[in-house]
Amino acid sequence: MGTTTPPRTLAEALRARGDESLAGLLRARPDLLSPVPNDITQLATRAGTRASVVRALEHLDRFALQTAEALAVAPDPAPYDTLLALLTGDGQDDGDARDDAGAAITAALPDALATLREQALVWGEDTALHLVRTARELLAPSPQHPSPTGLGPTVAEATAGMSPGRLQEILAAAGLPATHDPVSAVAALSGLFTDRTRMAELLDTAPVEALAVLDRLVWGPPYGEVTPNPAPPVQWLRDRGLLLPVSTRTVVLPREAALHLRAGRAHRVPEPVAPELVAAAERDPQAVDRAAAGQGFMALSTVEDLLKLWNDGGPAILRAGGLSVRDLKRTAGALDVTERVAAFWIELAYAAGLLASDGETDERYAPTPASDEWLDLPAQDRWTHLVTAWLAATRTAGLIGGQDSKGRALSALGPDLDRSAAPEVRRRVLALFAGLPPGTAPDPQTLLARLRWERPLRATGPGGPTAPGDASDLRSRIALWTANEAEQIGITGRGALSSQARAFLDEGPAAAAARLAPLIPEPLDHVLLQADLTAVAPGPLERPLADMLSVLADVESKGGATVYRFTPGSVRRALDAGRAATDLHAFLATHSRTPVPQPLSYLIDDVARRHGHLRIGAASAYVRCDDEAVLNEILADKRSATLRLRRLAPTVLAAQADPGSLLEGLREMGYAPAAESAEGDVLITRAGARRTPPRTPPVPVPEGPPVPDATLLAAAVRAVRAGDTAARAVHKDTTDTATTGALPRTAPAETLATVQAAAMTGSAVWIGYVNADGAASQRVIAPVKVEGGFVTAYDHTADEVRTYPLHRITGVAELADEQTN
Repeated sequence: MGTTTPPRTLAEALRARGDESLAGLLRARPDLLSPVPNDITQLATRAGTRASVVRALEHLDRFALQTAEALAVAPDPAPYDTLLALLTGDGQDDGDARDDAGAAITAALPDALATLREQALVWGEDTALHLVRTARELLAPSPQHPSPTGLGPTVAEATAGMSPGRLQEILAAAGLPATHDPVSAVAALSGLFTDRTRMAELLDTAPVEALAVLDRLVWGPPYGEVTPNPAPPVQWLRDRGLLLPVSTRTVVLPREAALHLRAGRAHRVPEPVAPELVAAAERDPQAVDRAAAGQGFMALSTVEDLLKLWNDGGPAILRAGGLSVRDLKRTAGALDVTERVAAFWIELAYAAGLLASDGETDERYAPTPASDEWLDLPAQDRWTHLVTAWLAATRTAGLIGGQDSKGRALSALGPDLDRSAAPEVRRRVLALFAGLPPGTAPDPQTLLARLRWERPLRATGPGGPTAPGDASDLRSRIALWTANEAEQIGITGRGALSSQARAFLDEGPAAAAARLAPLIPEPLDHVLLQADLTAVAPGPLERPLADMLSVLADVESKGGATVYRFTPGSVRRALDAGRAATDLHAFLATHSRTPVPQPLSYLIDDVARRHGHLRIGAASAYVRCDDEAVLNEILADKRSATLRLRRLAPTVLAAQADPGSLLEGLREMGYAPAAESAEGDVLITRAGARRTPPRTPPVPVPEGPPVPDATLLAAAVRAVRAGDTAARAVHKDTTDTATTGALPRTAPAETLATVQAAAMTGSAVWIGYVNADGAASQRVIAPVKVEGGFVTAYDHTADEVRTYPLHRITGVAELADEQTN
C-alpha cells in the first residue's frame, strides 16, 4: 500500500490540488491571472511575490490574520499543535473565560487555516505547516517593522554577533553550566526560557522592579531604551539575558521569555469570532418601506431640480477641475440643502451620467443627453438607475471639503476623489444590513467593529490600528458615509434596509423596481390654485404640467406638497418663453381643481399688457417704445444712470451696455421689456436648450483585477495544468537539450518523420514551437494528421485540437515510456 509524500515546496503543494481548489485560489487572488501562468511553478512563484502577498493579507479577516501572525513567530515548519498553543496559550493561567476563548479558537482554527491554505499563504501537512516566505518576512518581528503580536526576536536572532565570552557570562548569571561554543550556549539559554518550571524559578528570584519592567514590555513593543549605567533592576535582567542588547542604548525582550510571561499566547486578545451586529432599533417593515420610498422619491426630485438648475448651462469648471466653493454654496441654496448634501447629489448625478462638462472653450457643467432619457423613465426605473451608479462609483463625495496628501482642497466634481475600496465597502455594509431581520436598524459602532474584523489591515488610521469606536480610518469613514447616503437615496428607511433594496441586492434592478412601483404615488394632472397667488401640488405632477408650472411660477416650499408662487417675474418668464396671455389662462383653467382666482388673472393680464412694450436690440443696445412718456420716465429715473442712456429719437434710447444687461436693468426697475431681433421680431427664450455632447459616465477606478467568472477560471486551470504537463514531460534523451530545459532542436526531416510516426501510432510527442509573434513555448501534442506542411494534433497544453505549421516547430522529441503509459 503506497504512501503520499508530503510536499516539499509550494509548487508541489499546488500541483497536488484538485481543479476546484486551484480555481478557488485564482478566484480569491485574481491578480495571479494577469497574465495566465504558464505552469504550476510559475503560479507558485507569482503567489509568493511581495505585491501579491500584501494584497492577499489585506483581504484576510482578523482571526485568519492572527493565525498567519502566529505562524510567523513559530518555528518553520510548525506542527498544528504548536500553532494552536500559540493562539490559546499553554493553559497555565486559564480561568473559565480562558477556557471559553480556547474552545472558540479551537473551533475556528481549522477554518482559518483552510482559508490560508486556499489562498496559498500556508502550505504543507498539519505536521509541518509552512508560511510563505514573503508573508513571514512581512509579519515576523523586526526593529523596522514590529510584529502585530508585540513579540521581539528569538534568542538566537538577538544574540547574533554577541561575543562568546558575554554569552558565557549570561549563562553563569542565569545559573546554567558553561558550554564549549556559542551555538550550544544559545540553545541552553533558549531551553531555559522555554522551560516553564526553571523559568518560574528564575523569575522568583527577580526584584519586584525588574518584574515591573518585564510587565511593560511583555505585550509590546518589546524594545526599550537604557542608559550607559542602567538601574539595578534593568541590570539584573541584562545579566541573565532577559533583556538582550540591540544597540548601545536599546534592549529587547527575547521572544521565548515574552511567550513564557504571556502563558504561551502570541496575541493578547485572539478574536476567533466576528463581532455580533447589534440592533439599535426594530421598526415595522412596512413603515420602513414607506419611509424609504418617500425618501427615494425626494431623491429623484432633488436630482431633477439640480438638472433644471443647470439646464441652460451650469457653473464654470475650475482650472484645476471641479466646482468652486461659491458655486457649490449657490447650488446648495437653490436646492435648500447643506453644502455637503449638495455635493453628494452633484456627484451622484455625475456618476449616473446625467451631468458632465460641455467641452466648450468656456467650459461649464451641463446636463447630458442621457438626462433627457432618464427623465422620461418611470420613477422606479430612475431610482434603480441612481442606485446602480451609486453602488459602482469609486468617487467618494464624503471627501469633499477635505484636503489631499499635498494639502490641496478637494472640490466637488474635482480630481482625486476616487477611492477604489468604496464599492466593496458599500456592498458589504448593505449586506450586513440585509443580514438582520426586516425592519431592524443596526448599531453603527458594532457595524464598524464588524468591518474592522473582516479587513483589519485596511482598518488602519494615520497612527496605526484604530481603537474600537474610532472612525478615523478610510474604510470606517466610507461605511458611515454609506449609511447616511443610503438613507438619502431611499435604500434604507428609518435606519433599516427596505424590501426594495433587498430585492435590488438579491435579484437585481428589475425586481427592485417592481417592489418600489406600488409605493410611489401616481403623478397628478392638477394643482390647487389659491387666492394668495400660490398653487399647491398635493403630490408629484405629470412631467408636462411640472415643466410648464416651473416656468410660470417659482417654487416656494417643498415637502409632502409643493407650493408654487406666481410673481410678475415668473409670469414674464412664461411670456418670454413664447406663451401668450390666453395660453396661460387656458393652461390654469385646464389644470386647476379650483377656480382661477381673480388676482391671478389680473396679474397675468397686467404683465402681458406691459410685456414687449419696450423693445431692446443691439446697437451696443437700444430701447424703443411707441410711448414717449415711458422713455421720459426711464431717463428721469436715477436707477437708470448705470445704463448710460441717451435719446436718439423721440421713441428710441441708446445705451452703453449690452442687451442682456439692459434687459436685466430695466426689469429691476419694474418694467417688462422684450428683446427683439434685427428684423424687429420679439426674441423668444426657451429653457433647456443647453446640452453636452453625448458623454459616458465616469469609469470607476478598480481596486485590483476583476474577479474572474467560472468560464475564465475553468479555462485558466486547464491551461495551467496543461502547461505544467508540458513543462514536466519526460522525453527521451535524444538531443543535447534533454536536460537543459531549452527547446528541442531537430532537423526538419527528422521533425517530419517523428510527427508522422506519432500520428500513425497515436502517441504524444514533445515539441518546441515559435508562434507568429516570436514567442517560444514547449508543448505536448498528440498528432492526428500531417499534410500540406501542417500538423493537426490534440494539444495537451491548450486542451484542444490545433493546427501547427511544421516550419514553426523547432524540434520534436518522443516522450519517455513512463510518460506514455
